[in-house]
Order: sequence, then structure tokens, then C-alpha cells
Amino acid sequence: MGKNISNFYEDLLFTKGFNKIDSKMGKFNPMGQTWKLSNELGYGYYWVYSKEDLFDIKIHDFFFHDDFLIECILPECLSITYYKSVSGDELCPYRRINANCVKTYLGGKIPFRALIHKKIPIKSIGIEITPEYYENYLKKKYPDEYLNPKEAFLTLNESTDFPEMILLLKQIKLYKGTGISAKIFYEAKIAEAISLVLDKQRTSAASLLPLSNSDYTQIKNVSSFINDHASFKLSLNQLSKIACMGKTKLKQSFKQVNNCTITEYIQSCRINHAEYLLSNTNLSISQIAETVGYTSASRFSEIFKRNIGILPKDYRKLLKSNKPSL
Repeated sequence: MGKNISNFYEDLLFTKGFNKIDSKMGKFNPMGQTWKLSNELGYGYYWVYSKEDLFDIKIHDFFFHDDFLIECILPECLSITYYKSVSGDELCPYRRINANCVKTYLGGKIPFRALIHKKIPIKSIGIEITPEYYENYLKKKYPDEYLNPKEAFLTLNESTDFPEMILLLKQIKLYKGTGISAKIFYEAKIAEAISLVLDKQRTSAASLLPLSNSDYTQIKNVSSFINDHASFKLSLNQLSKIACMGKTKLKQSFKQVNNCTITEYIQSCRINHAEYLLSNTNLSISQIAETVGYTSASRFSEIFKRNIGILPKDYRKLLKSNKPSL
């Protein structure tokens, strides 16, 4: 991704309020380039390491003072990112940006639009690989066994059950080596990440059921019902009747359509509502927990942290604070 991606991010980051600083002054590996967010917009850093026109690695560690709309068309690439902390929404197509999960994205096809919520730290680590890497470099290196990873990346979409990828990305973030050691390390991790995605698709595809148009419509109906009734107690038996299918088929089909379990989907809806209440009301944590569907404030706090990356009490403190939290 080097020249092309490097130039792209230089222009993009500058227009979004980031300024290039000496990488030796930052807290990340000096092999990459560090950008600091303008104090007028927020606080924190954006780090990028790129390899020619093949791939890049990105680390986000910043927050915005106010809600921030990001709009851009990414260069053509396959992207995969792990979020440790985040609060926001991708807008086309819409999906919540959750913490503690791995997300993939296909760059270069449609504009990337996301609303990042104010004052909540964005802490993430991700990689992007170009067609030059996955269509040319890999094909030349493995001509007899070549398999295009594009479909595997698209199939993954989002996963809360990918510990191998999370471990790999964390290793990349913590790595402090320099020189040729670093170059070999980063190249090896990119290849390992692609291998993990291909293995993930292979094992997932083996368990997928054919999904008819009728089944797809029924799952969408169930999803809409959950959207409107997430704060109520929803049983699998009740949802099965709405979907007109057995419980096992419902669970498998729902995950196939929504890339998450029914429980995770309900939790996401509830956390969305909780964020609004934490931001716009003076309700206590216990009252908010009960409002969104939890009888236990501690259970609510546990699930909120899993989805956002911080506890609800800290979320509210950050919204009221003007001090850097990184």
C-alpha cells in the first residue's frame, strides 16, 4: 500500500485535523508515521506503517471533543480491525461499531461514512492489504495453491469469536523492534492474518445452511421485532414462532444474516439505547439498566463495557469532562 496508501493517508489525516509529528516522540513503533490530533478537535494519535504498495498497519488511539462525521473513499483494499474501545456507527450500510470484536471492510467500492461519538476513546489496531498483494503477490508466490482471500474477508464481516486474530493484532501493536527485524515481523503478520481469515471462512462455511429468500425475509422480520422490543424479555421460543422456524434453524440462520448471535444482537440494541440515556438524561446507572432491559446493574455494566470498551459510569464521566482520557 506504500506510495498510494501513504499519500492517501497524508492527505486524509491532514484534512481531518491530524498533524504529522516525529515518530520517535510518539508512543508507537518509530518504524511507522505518527499523527497527532489537533487539540481543537480532540486528543490522541494515529499511527500508520506501510509496505510499498502491498499493505499498511494502522493504530487509532484518540477521541473527538464533539460527534465527528468521517467521510472518505478508501483505496481499494481488504481491511480487518480489532476495536478495544469505540462508540459510533458506520452509515453506509448502517452497522454499529462495537468494541471487543473484529470487523472487515472492503475499501474502494463505496464511500466510507461513520459517525464517531464524542469523547469516547477510539482504540483500535487494523491492517489493510491491496489487490497488488492479494491478487498479484500471493498468486506469484503460491501459483498452484493460490486462493483469493477477498471472499473470505467479505464473509467474515464481523466476529466476536476470533481470538486468534485479536491476539495477532495485539502482538503487532505491542511490537517495538526496528530495522529489518521489524520489516520481516510485519510482513509475516500480514501473511498470518490472511491465513487466519481463510481458515475462519473454511470452518464457518462447513456449518452454513442454504438460506432461501423466504427464510431471509423471516430473519429480517425477527430482527425488526427485536429492534422494537429489545428492552423486553425475549425468549427463543417466542422468536421462533415469529420466524416460523425451529430454534436451531433460527439461531443458525440469524447469525448467517446478521453476523452475530441473537443474544449479541439484543445486547447491541440495548447498549445503543443506554448510550442515549447516559448522554441525555440524569437517570442513575441502575435506572438505565432497568430501562433498557436488565434487572442487574452489574450485569448491565459488564455488557456495556464489552460493547463499548469502558464502564457506563466512566462513559458518563468522559462526556462531562474536557480533559484528555488517553
